[in-house]
Amino acid sequence: MIKDVHVKELKIIPDERGSLMEILRSDDSIFSRFGQVYMTTAYPGVVKGWHYHKKQVDYFTCIKGMAKLVLYDSRKDSKTYKEINEFFIGVKKPILVTIPPFVYHGFKGIGTEEAIMINIPTEVYSPENPDEFRISPHSSDIPYSWERKDG
Repeated sequence: MIKDVHVKELKIIPDERGSLMEILRSDDSIFSRFGQVYMTTAYPGVVKGWHYHKKQVDYFTCIKGMAKLVLYDSRKDSKTYKEINEFFIGVKKPILVTIPPFVYHGFKGIGTEEAIMINIPTEVYSPENPDEFRISPHSSDIPYSWERKDG
């Protein structure tokens, strides 16, 4: 696992009315601070990535559908420099993934329906000065292929 990346197993609590799932609490050991909450989606087969932040920590989960969330450690001083982590995340695997600064990340909608992701970053987005640094999802700078890998 990439240094400073954390995975929290999420618990779905169903009853006859529906269900409830806590995602992130201020008393979680992984919680650092609150910036905002936003939703992003990807249609099946669509890749959104790569990008990283210099200040922001992201807390990602998928609340509908399934996604493949991929991380790449670009921190030269990290003991996990150049390591890649893949997480299959969504209704069949409810987890919350903490993504530290300078770790590239992206996700791909997998399955047959739109994947709905929730992110709870530590910083408020600033359109005038965004803490977001992007490269193409198919850039050779990151040794990863978004193609499906069959057994």
